[in-house]
Amino acid sequence: MELEQLEENIYQIPKTGEMNKPARIYANDKLLKEIKNDDTLQQVKNMATLPGLEKFSIVMPDGHQGYGFPIGGVAAVNKENGVISPGGIGYDINCGVRVLKTDLTYEEIKGKEQQLANILYNKVPCGLGKGGYIDVDEDELDEILDKGMEWMLENDHATEEDLKHCEENGRLKCDPNKVPSDAKKRGIKQVGSLGSGNHFLEVQRVENVFNEEKAEAYGLEEEQILVMIHSGSRGLGHQTCTEYLREFEKNYPEIVENLPEKELIYAPLGDDLAQDYKNAMFAAANFAWANRQGITQAVRESLDTLFGDTEAELVYDVCHNIAKEETHEVDGEEKELLVHRKGATRAMPSGRPEVPEAYSEAGQPVLLPGSMGTSSYILSGGQKSLELSFGSTAHGAGRLKSRTQSKKDYRAADVQRELKRDQIFVKAASGETIEEEAPGSYKDIDEVIKVSDELGIGEKVVQMRPIVNVKG
Repeated sequence: MELEQLEENIYQIPKTGEMNKPARIYANDKLLKEIKNDDTLQQVKNMATLPGLEKFSIVMPDGHQGYGFPIGGVAAVNKENGVISPGGIGYDINCGVRVLKTDLTYEEIKGKEQQLANILYNKVPCGLGKGGYIDVDEDELDEILDKGMEWMLENDHATEEDLKHCEENGRLKCDPNKVPSDAKKRGIKQVGSLGSGNHFLEVQRVENVFNEEKAEAYGLEEEQILVMIHSGSRGLGHQTCTEYLREFEKNYPEIVENLPEKELIYAPLGDDLAQDYKNAMFAAANFAWANRQGITQAVRESLDTLFGDTEAELVYDVCHNIAKEETHEVDGEEKELLVHRKGATRAMPSGRPEVPEAYSEAGQPVLLPGSMGTSSYILSGGQKSLELSFGSTAHGAGRLKSRTQSKKDYRAADVQRELKRDQIFVKAASGETIEEEAPGSYKDIDEVIKVSDELGIGEKVVQMRPIVNVKG
């Protein structure tokens, strides 16, 4: 496969064969070498065959092989003649990250790390199934699918400030009736639950501030305690994706036959099935926002229990598995696009209407977790992101090893012991999860951040170090 370097950190696969546009890879030499170890390059090339694609298909510096799209994939299609692809969104619809800022400092929680890990673990349902923090019935679930964070506010599970600091204010307009009934059955007991796999709840301290002005705008300072939440739409989102994938394959056999990879299946945006899926996907996204808000309330209660009356305000909530309707400039013309982001984070700079009013000058906060043994970062959306990536950047460190390989390479007790030596306290529902999520399973987050910052698509604001990590 031909791969040409356009400039530092930018590589391109030229348009050939069935490709409608070139494919872009944003990475440095070290990350590119790792990206070449699986089918990521072939998948980003396959993405470039999508009808209606604008400019180029993209994979971010944390990219690795996925289902249809690579993880770290971004594809913007024209709403007039484009398509929607469930593989460009993923099974965990609106998997995302939120960060809470507290009025606690590291000195105030030192010595209480294990207590904090225990209380968070007991308060937030973790692992497969395991119920939810908030009990809802079928009618209430339908309202959550329709209203998202607005339902949480109406029912005293959120504040108005929570909504203001959430992407889309935590609600996308949709028809919740398009969510499959089996998906609803799986979601009804999971509002406010962490799940398993790479989902986590992490207490962090701000270790470095790179941009004082933007850190102040986000309300962040050194030694401050933050809480990062990474979860999504749980079984509801997974079932929704599964059922619509089957419907797409059944209804478009001629498209499947001509695809370079069948998991890239899509539906033309003008078709009823495409609109049904989009409505179901938006409803699942609303569920995911409500889910993270439920976890937020559990965190607030946990902090109050251990430290007394504690402030824990939402800095921002951003999703990284979704397709969003946005306006972008293409060849000097403003166009209505559907931007697929799969394992990629929206990173809008100041001046964009999507940025919350509180951050209008600083730009959108971009939340990038590392592994449970390494730094996480908060960036700000960079001006170059509009030109290079449709307002997007990476979503985290990105896997380096498969879960199967990680279970062969690591032992849970060893990982926990090594992390505790570094004053990182891990509590998980299973040793298998700890093995799968061992720090060595992931790419170097510092390298990913470096590429994003140097490209100007997401600019460094603060760096956080983990203290307590809770996993399913």
